[in-house]
Amino acid sequence: MKRTPRRPRIPFLSELPLLVWLVLLWGAPWQDFSAGNLLFGATIPVVVVNLFSLPPVELGGRLNVAAGVLFAAWFVYHVAVASFQVLWLAAAAGPRLRHAVLAVPLRTRTDLILTATGHAISLVPGSLVVEVDRSTSTLYLHCLNISGQQEAEAFRAQVLRIEAGLVRVFGTRQELAMIRAEKGAGRGPVQEAAKQ
Repeated sequence: MKRTPRRPRIPFLSELPLLVWLVLLWGAPWQDFSAGNLLFGATIPVVVVNLFSLPPVELGGRLNVAAGVLFAAWFVYHVAVASFQVLWLAAAAGPRLRHAVLAVPLRTRTDLILTATGHAISLVPGSLVVEVDRSTSTLYLHCLNISGQQEAEAFRAQVLRIEAGLVRVFGTRQELAMIRAEKGAGRGPVQEAAKQ
């Protein structure tokens, strides 16, 4: 019988941020952050990470708290505005709204930014991720009120702004340099995506 090769062991310090995050997620649904609950919750991610052959989550090695606060404020404002827009569209247009599924190729290639961008855009009312192509880092999104090319390009630009905001918060140094170079060259996110 041929044995399958074991995946290389990931250093504990590389796994630590993921484990801490999973422990906090364990306590959140019960709103119980007592030592006993968190200790029990810590055993589950340790078992899962070591028992199953999961791909490692590559962290960028940087966290910009100021950029995180700015992104959170912008994002909450954007979600509130989109909520009222969806309410207005539902009341005014109803079933006559035109929908679209748009492909948005992201500029970054890391799983963490791809996943975070997909989750963030799904939290904005009026949009939902329906497919992810990990090999090309492309999100396929169902969108409300897309009646032409202009609305489609505006929506793509919004997704790429979310991606850029997340890169500023915790992307790799290479991703951050790419976003800054794009901004410095005066290229908008849609033009940059069109080049790819």
